[in-house]
Amino acid sequence: MSARIGVVTFPGSLDDHDAARAVRLIGAEPVELWHASDSLQGVDAIILPGGFSYGDYLRCGAIARFSPVMTEVISAADKGMPVLGICNGFQVLCESHLLPGAMIRNEQRHFVCVDQRLRVETNDTVWTCDFTRGEEITIVLKNGEGNYQADPETLKRLEDNNQVVFRYVNGNPNGSNHDIAGITNERGNVVGLMPHPEHCVEPLTSPSVDGRRFFSSLLEFLAGRS
Repeated sequence: MSARIGVVTFPGSLDDHDAARAVRLIGAEPVELWHASDSLQGVDAIILPGGFSYGDYLRCGAIARFSPVMTEVISAADKGMPVLGICNGFQVLCESHLLPGAMIRNEQRHFVCVDQRLRVETNDTVWTCDFTRGEEITIVLKNGEGNYQADPETLKRLEDNNQVVFRYVNGNPNGSNHDIAGITNERGNVVGLMPHPEHCVEPLTSPSVDGRRFFSSLLEFLAGRS
């Protein structure tokens, strides 16, 4: 039986279909999860996709955090379920306190859309175990509020605990502290990142297929757990 990966749709979601397609391409079954539902439908992992601006007029990710499905996501994540937050999904993870820190407007106050080079800082997570620590990958980045900020104590803890998962190289596109592009919780089951791995899974339309390994990492983890 293939792994069942839940993909949450919030009002105005754009990249939920891309995330579901990426899940299919690596041989798993995507399961649609509506933001107002209180059921996770027995999925093995959850993706909070990006591409929406639901409630960003208040604070990016703030409104989505109060969707009924997030109560279930938070509970499941606390019990060890793998959760990946991409772009706006990363913002929601921060607002939900599943990950520390917060997002603000890009430093240059412009929307950024580039093929971004990243360095893998740790492969000791559910979503990165198929990578090699220190390798560089290319993942599409598109955001207007991707400037990751945290207080000095939090940043030190992230660095000391090996919780910085990805770092921008060849320039920081949005002003994020410590060039941080993605982080994980201490347990390694929750990962959030600004770039979009679901847009880097097919050679015809992508600058790379490096995004596939996020999903193959998850399958590797789930296979080892069963």
